Amino acid sequence: MTGALLEVIALDTRDAVAAEQGGADRLEVVADMASDGLTPAAETVAAIAKECALPQMVMLRPGPGFTVTDEEVKGLRATARALADAGAAGFVFGFLDNDGAVDLAATEAMIHAVAPLPWTFHRAVDRAADVQAAWRAVRLLPNLATVLTAGAPTGVADGLGVLRARAGAGDAGLIMAGGGLRPEHVPALVDYGVRAFHVGTAVRGSWTDPVDPELVRRWRALVDGR
Repeated sequence: MTGALLEVIALDTRDAVAAEQGGADRLEVVADMASDGLTPAAETVAAIAKECALPQMVMLRPGPGFTVTDEEVKGLRATARALADAGAAGFVFGFLDNDGAVDLAATEAMIHAVAPLPWTFHRAVDRAADVQAAWRAVRLLPNLATVLTAGAPTGVADGLGVLRARAGAGDAGLIMAGGGLRPEHVPALVDYGVRAFHVGTAVRGSWTDPVDPELVRRWRALVDGR
């Protein structure tokens, strides 16, 4: 396997430096993993940028859940500008409406706000009422870098069939597998054509522990097929 992307969740500068030492390709920078990842402070992004050369994909999510109000979108647009000025290389966002469909109005508003920077549609896609329809809505949006997905709300172990189907439908290049990703899942994902992998607790004991560079090195070797 060649050309694999390894993304590591970072909560602070210490995590970012450890991820870089371990051989990660980029960071997903978030706050409050008790809420599955919310928007971090611009000060956090700026501090990481001073100490770590890895690109930062920064979360834009105002609270738990995947729906947003017009006022929240307005706030996120302003926040995105501050985060970009602080050193964000791209962003992570994606919203559902109250019926569980992709909220294209909110998502497209954020795409315009962060342009020309790339963005990742996060795991809201796994919670959509119609996952296939959600993928159809997302896959052709401009500047989309990756779709962070486990294939199922409960994690990769339950979502491998969906990931195989999405890869078979031509979306392997967009899939970034994450959400309960474990080493034993990687060979099957590689067989499907997936080349991007996202890890959080897999490179730390728990969210209260820092990233362990040795665990990152093991994942680096694993996704590179070494």
